[in-house]
Amino acid sequence: MRANCSSSSACPANSSEEELPVGLEVHGNLELVFTVVSTVMMGLLMFSLGCSVEIRKLWSHIRRPWGIAVGLLCQFGLMPFTAYLLAISFSLKPVQAIAVLIMGCCPGGTISNIFTFWVDGDMDLSISMTTCSTVAALGMMPLCIYLYAWSWSLQQNLTIPYQNIGITLVCLTIPVAFGVCVNYRWPKQSKIILKIGAIVGGVLLLVVAVAGVVLAKGSWNSDITLLTISFIFPLIGHVTGFLLALFTHQSWQRCRTISLETGAQNIQMCITMLQLSFTTEHLVQMLSFPLAYGLFQLIDGFLIVAAYQTYKRRLKNKHGKKNSGCTEVCHTRKLTSSKETNAFLEVNEEGAVTPGPPGPMDCHRALEPVGHITSCE
Repeated sequence: MRANCSSSSACPANSSEEELPVGLEVHGNLELVFTVVSTVMMGLLMFSLGCSVEIRKLWSHIRRPWGIAVGLLCQFGLMPFTAYLLAISFSLKPVQAIAVLIMGCCPGGTISNIFTFWVDGDMDLSISMTTCSTVAALGMMPLCIYLYAWSWSLQQNLTIPYQNIGITLVCLTIPVAFGVCVNYRWPKQSKIILKIGAIVGGVLLLVVAVAGVVLAKGSWNSDITLLTISFIFPLIGHVTGFLLALFTHQSWQRCRTISLETGAQNIQMCITMLQLSFTTEHLVQMLSFPLAYGLFQLIDGFLIVAAYQTYKRRLKNKHGKKNSGCTEVCHTRKLTSSKETNAFLEVNEEGAVTPGPPGPMDCHRALEPVGHITSCE
């Protein structure tokens, strides 16, 4: 591993002597505008999501980091191992296998925070896991790549994008910190901000997905193997993360959170690392995988949210029918008991109006059962 390249001439992938092929040409100004706008929008989104974080719950996760530990085990244990198994099973070329491995070693992305909010997950745990995995990536990414990349011989060293990791941390922690402060001081206003941010987040995801595909349309190729891996990889991450959380006796809310955090990776960090480490000839074969992975993880996330919201709506309707049935039964019982009570009181009043010895009609009426009198009414 080597340090991050600050100048474009220091990295083979960014060398000025090599011209980008036609398939990888992207308008520089348009890409810059897209990057700046998406960064600002993501910062505002993380600020709105931070309004759902409570200091007390966040401190409880930090003081007893069992959920965070399970999430880090999924992020830097299961995902790199799964990437290695997929590369071996599909007999990928060394360059393609490294692209899959780098994706598996990347930390969790902020997209998982949005999906966690929509499935009523633990937002405190989700933001804590995203932050901790990004910090841990400073050391865990080089370690995981070193452990698994020995199977393929590489002619160049891989460059860890430390600068990109630092920018991600800043864009994540500062807006969330402001959101936590707003939630602490103005809880009513924070709920409004949170609802607006959830809607803006959905629109932002669609815009980023479409714009990313359009800007890098030339990097798509027809390799069906990489497309297949990019489709099943996030699904495996979601399933294994959920099962590991369930095996460690986490709550259902935490299981959903850890599942989404495991399958959602930081796509931008993977693309940056590939651009810093490989030549343009190799990038033509590699860039299609992170782009396809990002697209499929968006589709998987929306499907998970749709399935959860459908289940939640059916469960709510079921409970609503049960509650309405119980209300009708209780109302009928009250009416019946009130009728019986009124009938009993009327009988007692009739007996109390005529003092003295009872006549034959009074004795006959007194011997009649109460149910008969109630039914006559």
